[in-house]
Amino acid sequence: MGRSLARGGWSRLLRSRHRLPPSLDEQIEKLKWRLVRPPVELELALVPTGSRPRTLIAPANFAGQGHAWAEALNRYGPGSAVNWVFSANPVFGFAADYTQPICLAAAPKSFQSAQFALVTDHFQAVVLESGRPVFGRLFGHSAAREALVLNTVGLTVAVLWHGSDIRLPSRHIATHSLSPYALAPLRQRAAELESTARRNRRSMLHLDLLQLVSTPDLLSQVPGAEWCPVVVAAELLDSGAEERRQSAPALTQTPGKPPRVVHVPSNPLIKGTDLADPVLRRLAERGLIDYVLAEGITAAAVLELYASADVVIDQFRLGIYGVAAAEAMALGRLVVSDVDQSVYDAVQARTGLTLPVCQTPAAELEQRIEDICRNPEPYRR
Repeated sequence: MGRSLARGGWSRLLRSRHRLPPSLDEQIEKLKWRLVRPPVELELALVPTGSRPRTLIAPANFAGQGHAWAEALNRYGPGSAVNWVFSANPVFGFAADYTQPICLAAAPKSFQSAQFALVTDHFQAVVLESGRPVFGRLFGHSAAREALVLNTVGLTVAVLWHGSDIRLPSRHIATHSLSPYALAPLRQRAAELESTARRNRRSMLHLDLLQLVSTPDLLSQVPGAEWCPVVVAAELLDSGAEERRQSAPALTQTPGKPPRVVHVPSNPLIKGTDLADPVLRRLAERGLIDYVLAEGITAAAVLELYASADVVIDQFRLGIYGVAAAEAMALGRLVVSDVDQSVYDAVQARTGLTLPVCQTPAAELEQRIEDICRNPEPYRR
């Protein structure tokens, strides 16, 4: 009973951190890491040497993007890159160059000093993701201090934000009537994200370093930021993938075979599955579509399912597009989603291209799918 109360009090304290003075918030952050026990055996990350300039991207790798950005730099950039992620127990199986357990954040300073020496010896640039520290207690579990020290010793440093690490749920609720953060089951999570985002803003946005954001909506959230777009694995764009797209193009069903509509929510509440699923089930019962809903599958399985689809249903609450939509489009599938006009405008302004997502609010989803079934040619193009 006492332990349950202690855990409950700790959870309440974490949820309310954004309302505390910054000094107390910082002490709570340090205490949180002290409660994490490192393993008995400590192993240094193996960072290979190389003659070309090397970039390290660490330590979040959300949706496998750290690894994908590193691969893109290796394939198309002037230098080479690797990503390094701390992970508790990855569910989705995202690829990474180097993985270490999250508990190493609480390892002794001597261990963290050796990690720091590896980075400064082998890399010329570091991209710090999501305001998360790389060297544990060495600099007080502070990504801001790490960024400044790395910069001081001669490394080029950039800060990169994925989304929920810097996006304020309170602001999203104020501007989006269907915001997931207003849902009762997500109120506790929204409070935690609010605390994290406010802490990251206090500690990181004032740094005189390049700030990068992975989705266009964050350009308005992070003053002066530059867009580092989400990318897909090169294998989705190679010649073999193109042959597969040509052999099984979307919306070219044989007579009597309905189009396959796939929805794979990484988080159903965030994605608005509750808004889309009843509509899609009704359409499937009418025989208009072959509907597939899948949850909790690996990243590789998601790609296989997308490749079999005609239409991929993305999200209806956040107003953005992300990795899932990019992967589906790379596989030649039609993506149906509710994306803010400001996101379309940002993409147009920076690329001269129109974002190829079929804009559809949840209230119009049934009408949209019916139109796709009746008149597929415009959507196929």
